[in-house]
Amino acid sequence: MAVSSTSTSDSKNITPTSDWRLFLRLVPYARRNGTLFFFSLALLLPVSIAGVVQPLIVGQAISLFRNEPTWAILDGLALGEGINLLIKILLGTIVVRLLFVSLQGYLVQRVGQEITAGIRDDLFNHVLALSSRFFDRTPVGRLVTRITSDVEALGDVFATGAIGILSDVVYIIVIIVTIFSLQWQLATLLVLLLIPVSALIIYFQQQYRKANYAAREELSKLNSMLAENISGINIVQLFRREGFNAEMFRKVNGRYRDEIDKTIFHDSAVSATLEWIALIAIAGVLWLGGFLVLRDSLTFGVLSSFILYAQRLFDPLRRFAEKFTMFQSGFTAVERISELLDEPIDIQDPSKEGHQESLAQATLKSTSQPGEIRFENVSFGYKPNEYVLKNLNFHIKPGEKIALVGPTGAGKSSIIRLLCRLYDPSEGKVFVDGVEIRDLPQAELRRHVGVILQESFLFAGDVKRNITLGEDYSVAAVQEAAKATNIDGFINQLPQGYDTQLRERGTNLSGGQKQLLAFARVAIRDPRILVLDEATASLDVVTERLVQDALDHLLADRTAIIIAHRLSTIRNVDRILVLKQGELVESGSHEELLAQEGLYASLYQLQMLGTEDG
Repeated sequence: MAVSSTSTSDSKNITPTSDWRLFLRLVPYARRNGTLFFFSLALLLPVSIAGVVQPLIVGQAISLFRNEPTWAILDGLALGEGINLLIKILLGTIVVRLLFVSLQGYLVQRVGQEITAGIRDDLFNHVLALSSRFFDRTPVGRLVTRITSDVEALGDVFATGAIGILSDVVYIIVIIVTIFSLQWQLATLLVLLLIPVSALIIYFQQQYRKANYAAREELSKLNSMLAENISGINIVQLFRREGFNAEMFRKVNGRYRDEIDKTIFHDSAVSATLEWIALIAIAGVLWLGGFLVLRDSLTFGVLSSFILYAQRLFDPLRRFAEKFTMFQSGFTAVERISELLDEPIDIQDPSKEGHQESLAQATLKSTSQPGEIRFENVSFGYKPNEYVLKNLNFHIKPGEKIALVGPTGAGKSSIIRLLCRLYDPSEGKVFVDGVEIRDLPQAELRRHVGVILQESFLFAGDVKRNITLGEDYSVAAVQEAAKATNIDGFINQLPQGYDTQLRERGTNLSGGQKQLLAFARVAIRDPRILVLDEATASLDVVTERLVQDALDHLLADRTAIIIAHRLSTIRNVDRILVLKQGELVESGSHEELLAQEGLYASLYQLQMLGTEDG
């Protein structure tokens, strides 16, 4: 199921089977910390036994006061001596229980955090491996919700919920075994009362789960809207959309509140039901127990123990009710995280069978004149049966400079995305140096294709790391790349030079400066193929002159594909490919295309006319 599918989320059938299926998704993560996990499980039995013994001790104390039969260890002891011995045993059980519960709590919290960290790492790595097609249909806020709040909810449910539930189950089993060994009629009464409780919990669990899933989806929409408005705050303010966007946010926030109200209702219903049934259980024990005491079939000490057991038997269920919201939120989180982890990775490296990967790498490295590109019968669409490129065929020779020209929507940027394998063609094949790009590891392909977009994205960090992008380049190599692209001057004017910290998205640099860093980022990698997608559109005249000198250096002995709407900037390329509605309609030099008086000539004349009018 795709993560973005929300139309059926409200109507999902949540069953215990699906709960167990989701729970099993956590098993591999628990195995990574198997020693801590199983040691924490081993403490469940002694903790439960220490808790179950305490009502028995209280019952024995009452039996001593009433001269009723007691344990063998109390035979022959005076009342004071017997009470002192029981107090010592009771204190011992309390100390043991406190020590084991504290140790278990530490281990469980630690394992929970390890599992949370492991899932977050796997989720982040998986998201980075997904294709651009996935991000086209998935809002950023939805991904942020899954990787942050959903993972945190999962960590909470494991750290304080899952082991807690197992502990409560063991505790209930030990209590049931103990009370049946004491008196089977009262034990049967208490166990029978568990049946309606279990039925109600299962019912409210299903209802809460549906409401919680819907609430999470509304939270994703809320985060998406928040991220969108923050990213586009300039447009929001310039076009005075504050009130309109605030009203849209209010509506989404209202829907989120309504779904949360539903989860609160089901959570409260479980807690209230448990309270009433626990009171009924105590009343039932007093009624039946009193009847048995009057018939001398039961001692006051055993009846007192049963009253305490009636409370303790429902305490685990009451604790479960308190964890109900968190526990179901965790299952919802596992479900939503599973959807994202199950999202298929469309763009994958080739398998190593037959050494295909090694052969492809060797082919690239052994090519004497690198940089050849060939599109063969390529068709492509972002949506099924809606092609933006149609049966495209062209060949770019090594070292050739090619310009892609055409009206908006002609498919120019789509060609670049296919070449970089951000998408795979719907039909046909793309070759680089005679090797189909699907037979190349993605890292190998993108190492040899350098792309400079119209708007360069900068990460928070220093200037040097924004050029190296985490790869192991020396400071000298970074400086050499900056000099080669004529940007070392402006970097040296920054407060700390190459160590200057850049804010998120490089907001403390101008648009031109950010673009200059993109040129250095490509230059240091020395690619065989250079792609310029309106790379100089955001530069002023002075900066563009500097960049033009850098481009002359970068373009030397490299294959280049240039997308430019200003046709005057591409006169000197070797060949111009003219696209219209995804098809190659013209090809030739600037002069040849003007002589043909086709689409290119029309576009050029319109731009020249606009320049003269200006």
